[in-house]
Amino acid sequence: MPFARLAAALRGAARRPPRVPDGLVVYAIGDVHGRDDRLRELEGMLRADAARRSAARRLVVMLGDYVDRGPGSRAVLDHLCAPPPPGFERACLAGNHEQLMLAFLDDPGEAAPWLANGGAATLASYGVAGTEALRAAPPAAVLRAREALRAALPAAHLAFLRGLGRMRREGDYLFVHAGIRPGVAPGDQVEDDLLWIRRPFLSSNSDHGCVVVHGHSIVEEPEIHPNRIAIDTGAYASGVLTALALDGERVEFLRTAP
Repeated sequence: MPFARLAAALRGAARRPPRVPDGLVVYAIGDVHGRDDRLRELEGMLRADAARRSAARRLVVMLGDYVDRGPGSRAVLDHLCAPPPPGFERACLAGNHEQLMLAFLDDPGEAAPWLANGGAATLASYGVAGTEALRAAPPAAVLRAREALRAALPAAHLAFLRGLGRMRREGDYLFVHAGIRPGVAPGDQVEDDLLWIRRPFLSSNSDHGCVVVHGHSIVEEPEIHPNRIAIDTGAYASGVLTALALDGERVEFLRTAP
């Protein structure tokens, strides 16, 4: 088949562009990791952006990993436990770091994975002393740190962490923290994949039946693939917190400065 005819056939076979429902603009925000300063800055950008749009509904989907690594984990949870900006709805999903924090709260024997992934910064944000030495500390010291965190953790924060969703579907987009297992229907996904998966999701060219919007795997710039959009730009280190804006078929990004 000549190239021109082949190209035309492919265009004819292609699905229509993905879209969110009419009258709705969706903002998905990547991994915050204790950068409450960047979250507040980005929300200000969202308010200005929404003011120029005609959509009656404005939904913010948070993709998880609110805690660890950055200095303001407690402040981030304070912010997310409060109402969203006026005129906005907010849906918060769980990340693997929230899972690690809850595992430590339930069992101090789960300290090592959390501390290896930046948990000491979260403990410090709640005023728990001596966190940098905890990875080599005896079990009794780890237990004391767990009890100190339990005492310092507001009930609203614990309820927020335990109530986080795992995925959200809006139109042709599926929002999750890490990704999905290729070849498995969204309703049949297991939690470990939703919170932790990298490959084979990142390397898959499969049509998932939707475009998956995810964080978890850091990218220097937001990445748009035919089957997924990656928006974790490593805010805890780079200072760049990214939001994806979806309005009808339009796809745009808002980002804080480094």
